[in-house]
Amino acid sequence: MIKIKGPVDHVVVVGAGLSGLSAALHLLGAGRSVTVVERDALPGGRAGLVAESGYRIDTGPTVLTMPDLVEDAFAAVGSTMADRLELVRLDPAYRARFADGSQLDVHTDGAAMEAAVEQFAGARQAGGYRRLRSWLERLYQVQMRRFIDANFDSPLQLLHPDLVRLAALGGFGRLDARIGRFVSDERLRRVFSFQALYAGVPPARALAAYAVIAYMDTVAGVYFPRGGMHALPTAMADAAADAGGDFRYGQTVKRLERSGDRITAVVTDRERIPCDAVVLTPDLPVSYRLLGHAPRRPLPLRHSPSAVILHAGTDRTWPDLAHHTISFGAAWKSTFRQLTRTGELMSDPSLLITRPTTTDPSLAPPGKHLHYILAPCPNTTIGPGVHEWRELGPRYRDELLGWLERREMPGLGAAIEQEGLVTPVDWSAQGHAAGTPFAVAHTFPQTGPFRPRNLVRGTANAVLAGCGTTPGVGVPTVLISGKLAAQRITGPPTAPTHRTRGTAA
Repeated sequence: MIKIKGPVDHVVVVGAGLSGLSAALHLLGAGRSVTVVERDALPGGRAGLVAESGYRIDTGPTVLTMPDLVEDAFAAVGSTMADRLELVRLDPAYRARFADGSQLDVHTDGAAMEAAVEQFAGARQAGGYRRLRSWLERLYQVQMRRFIDANFDSPLQLLHPDLVRLAALGGFGRLDARIGRFVSDERLRRVFSFQALYAGVPPARALAAYAVIAYMDTVAGVYFPRGGMHALPTAMADAAADAGGDFRYGQTVKRLERSGDRITAVVTDRERIPCDAVVLTPDLPVSYRLLGHAPRRPLPLRHSPSAVILHAGTDRTWPDLAHHTISFGAAWKSTFRQLTRTGELMSDPSLLITRPTTTDPSLAPPGKHLHYILAPCPNTTIGPGVHEWRELGPRYRDELLGWLERREMPGLGAAIEQEGLVTPVDWSAQGHAAGTPFAVAHTFPQTGPFRPRNLVRGTANAVLAGCGTTPGVGVPTVLISGKLAAQRITGPPTAPTHRTRGTAA
């Protein structure tokens, strides 16, 4: 593994999102002096917080998996997750509701899920689920150490026996087809393949290796922190500060000072901070602009679909909703074609509805409820642009309400007391390329060693972290990206730093 050469005693981390906080904790644990510069008044980055009228609204990810990775970040500075964060394991992890009126609770306990599948779709499908679960576990075991939790310096690093094992498991086939070998019920296939949208690729075209995301969701477990998702970056920032990390909030980085190929200082709108190395966590275009150039690639980067999010504080709720409910439309393949090919808004949308007050009522005023509705939409490269969204946003909000009221939440419009709408306009204003918070899509030419590297040629002491670089999009992978960035500075650990989670039978 290529490691930054020269002095690396003082590191400036730009951005206090999950990747920056992970990097800071691992750097502090390795004895480095760390200054974290964050433009907002609070840590979190994409995992932000808006507090209004008694509602505590998480503005970023709502699904937390693989908490061992969080534990590793705390352990780096001698702390524990239990001392700083209370996690609740969600059961069901999701509730899937389908256009034909059927419903399936997705359990991460193997026996409970097998029984639920048998009741939902019959004994043959339950047997298929059993085999699918075993395959997902083996897929994770092969991928995690070698292909996800790894710094790549060359594609030649792929030439390892684990690559043969991954191929033998069918990892280079297509996701939807591979899932279909285990379960033929179309509804079940959706439950175990919709996660490909996280990677920005339709299930019919995604590599089967990306079923590892379904492992994280449907086998390893889905969790929720007491106090909301923003409690996670808050706890990580507190642990870093207690370990000696210096946080500078409310400062925007304007430029990087250089001497030859080394960054010597980070200059904000308020001060100049000398450094020996820097970790950059903003979206790739922002980081490349600060560095002064972008790496050359044979093909332009392709970005994932974006999302419209409606935050709704209401005076009532709908008991049929779980903490996380996936409302599947009747359409499926056409939906992905619209999101990734034609650039149209979903004509028959599938939606993620999160009701965090199911688990933590303190996130809303007494007797009130909080709902987060995520509707995938095309990014601004292939779909409506920022200027179009300024007019389109309010109309699309009304369309969302119409779908929700017809499907899952009758009377929603009249029940809303507090709301916020987030569209690609907002993602673009935050510096996210193509108006998407999900960064670069996980197509094969943008995966593993072919994804934008966390080292940039021409700069000897800067490292990238975040969802745009390796290993990719999602809370677990972003946490790993921070650790991998830290290892570029400190060198690889002398012993494995994360454990493989055991799975329920």
